Amino acid sequence: MASSPPYPTYSPGTPGTPGPQGLLSGAHPHWWQRRWVRYGALITLLALSGLVILALVRRQTGTEGFLVGLGLAVLPVPWLIAAFRWLDRVEPGPWRNLVFAFAWGACAAALIAIVANSFATKWIATATADPGSADTLGATVIAPIVEESAKAAAVLLVFLFRRRDFTGIVDGVVIAGLTATGFAFTENILYLGTAFGTDQLTGDRGIASVTAATFFVRVVMSPFAHPLFTVITGIGFGIAALSTDGRTARRVLIPLGGLLLAMSMHAFWNGSSTFGEYGFFAVYGAFMVPAFGLLTWLAVWTRQRELRTVREELTAYVYAGWLGPAEPFVLGSMRARRMARDHARRHFGGRPAARAVAQYEAYATSLAFLRHRGRRGKAGADFITRERELLGALWERREVARPSLEYASRAVAPPRPVYGAPAQAPYWYGYAAAPYPAHHAHHAYNPYNPHNAYNPYRS
Repeated sequence: MASSPPYPTYSPGTPGTPGPQGLLSGAHPHWWQRRWVRYGALITLLALSGLVILALVRRQTGTEGFLVGLGLAVLPVPWLIAAFRWLDRVEPGPWRNLVFAFAWGACAAALIAIVANSFATKWIATATADPGSADTLGATVIAPIVEESAKAAAVLLVFLFRRRDFTGIVDGVVIAGLTATGFAFTENILYLGTAFGTDQLTGDRGIASVTAATFFVRVVMSPFAHPLFTVITGIGFGIAALSTDGRTARRVLIPLGGLLLAMSMHAFWNGSSTFGEYGFFAVYGAFMVPAFGLLTWLAVWTRQRELRTVREELTAYVYAGWLGPAEPFVLGSMRARRMARDHARRHFGGRPAARAVAQYEAYATSLAFLRHRGRRGKAGADFITRERELLGALWERREVARPSLEYASRAVAPPRPVYGAPAQAPYWYGYAAAPYPAHHAHHAYNPYNPHNAYNPYRS
């Protein structure tokens, strides 16, 4: 059988590509529009913010306090990152977005919060001549507004400039959660380092020390507090990403509503210490834990819904001949996906083969979500271009991925072919000559048919 793809292979950023970057490839953009300039400016900004925040925290905690705070604050970080990465496994986001989110929270957002909170609290104390009230007002009003706005800026930047990677609620939750994890990491260094310095002055040691109490409250009891607040904002942006381009008011108001709710939750949590002797524990048990449980359930349910969407939407490409009959089932099961990658690593060339299968799984998932948005009339203007890019990426990896996916389908469950799928010899040898068989009756599933019933852009 022929091994070349049945259509021109497109790749972003190459001459002839019908995508945005391809159109600009011959246009000689200005120097400030070049990708390396934008990335360089962003890295420089985050690096300078990191250096400044490092100097500020070290000045407040001292070198020894900084090292103690760093060692204790890092403990919950791997667990939180692992949780958000697990949630993101269905359609993994680019690592650049995840690194940016964590770095923004730990450096830029933390710097904005420290400077703005300190300035606002001092100004209120000077204006009211009441430092105690200024501290309370700063913790319950100023800090939630400043901190949640600073963290939300990372979600907004990814939403605006990496729109192709921001397609739904899970993406909003992951970006917001990682941003808040980075912010909490830096904030915990400050609080734990300061507590250690207090213990050094008072001579307290052991379980009764301020350091132990701070560690218990911030790291043991509530490591999820900042992620919980900011995830509300992320959900707002995720819902906006699912909206059509014409609903501008909805795309603005829903993220704004999520941000205001995050600020309110943050303020309620910070103000719990003023609710009496047991106010903190009452708010923790009656509000924080149920809210955390509800959002955890929502995230897991959304992940399962994504897998169901993959199984349902990819069926169309089985009818058209692009995918094998078992692939929607395998790609809609995280266990089967893992087995396919393991099989490729053992039998098709080690880690490069496993990486190719992982990429195949990710591209197929993106294709399913793209089609889902298109059927609902919520896809962007680049629907056809993006679909061709994804199909091309799948075709390039089919030699390794398809046998591995078929093996996983046999290992996980009995064969579950799609009814009406083309019944030619081993499907992984593909439909190179005719990806849309002329004899097949399901022309409505052909994404390049101008009369496609599922094409939201047909006239």
